[in-house]
Amino acid sequence: QLQFVESGGDLAQPGGSLRLSCTASGFNLGRYSVAWFRQAPGKEREGVSCITRSAGNTVYADSVKGRFTMSRDIAKNTAYLQIRSLKPEDTATYYCAAEAFNRCSSEFRASAYGYWGQGTQVTVSS
Repeated sequence: QLQFVESGGDLAQPGGSLRLSCTASGFNLGRYSVAWFRQAPGKEREGVSCITRSAGNTVYADSVKGRFTMSRDIAKNTAYLQIRSLKPEDTATYYCAAEAFNRCSSEFRASAYGYWGQGTQVTVSS
């Protein structure tokens, strides 16, 4: 059974940092392109970053460029999202998603991804 487990979400202060993790089980994450999405209450799900299966390309949403860094550790079967300079508007549930294609698009179409984690909550507040 293909599963993701996200972790790392927390209550953090503005200007702080968090690192989110997404660990896959039941499949080799290296054979999938992986994306991070987030959804704030009352808002649509928003794609924030993606890394291709080959790790040759990483794409970020304009709203997070310069503050978010996505990476992947194949040996640990885990993808990461490093978030710096946290802002209150980063408050959301963050989800990782995967699909067995080798592409990322700045359109971040959630419907393109067939495998999703359960989400981890990030709350930014002073």
